[in-house]
Amino acid sequence: MDKTYIGYARVSSMEQNEARQLHSFEGYTEKIKKIFIDKLSGKNTDRPQLQAMLSYVREGDVVVVSDFSRLARSTRDMLQIVQELTDKGVGLISLKENVDTDTPQGRFMLTVFAALAELERETILQRQREGIALAKQQGKYKGRKPIPFNEEKFRAECKKWRNGEQTAVATMKKLDMKKNRFYKLVKDFNI
Repeated sequence: MDKTYIGYARVSSMEQNEARQLHSFEGYTEKIKKIFIDKLSGKNTDRPQLQAMLSYVREGDVVVVSDFSRLARSTRDMLQIVQELTDKGVGLISLKENVDTDTPQGRFMLTVFAALAELERETILQRQREGIALAKQQGKYKGRKPIPFNEEKFRAECKKWRNGEQTAVATMKKLDMKKNRFYKLVKDFNI
């Protein structure tokens, strides 16, 4: 039985271009039947095209990625995705790392590379935090601008909500607030 190859590419934002990854599929261009592309962070697996690809693949298929970090940024997510593929009888090839999970050595190397991808993400976040802290020290970073807030109006609308004159959803809509901020303020003001 011939294997069906499925491509998966991911860039972190809409502004980024996946051309480099698609170019890396060059040796598989004739074999790859379908390519799924996400333009979202790899911080978790809540990516529409990743989920579509996982639903699409069938036993005997092989998923091709340019490198493991395009598939997942945490070891746990990577191993979870690979386990799901393995349970379906689907292989995984990472071109950059030259790893094929159909072999025991490939599965071992996958674990190592997944841990490295997670380390890379954590290092990026740490550098970002350090950069923000330094910018704050130098007075160059002030953080987010505060969201305008009228306590009197908030209390008046919450009173209507508590008296059953309007729903919480209607109150949030009148105050132009998201649910998490609304309930945080309700708690902070003991309303």
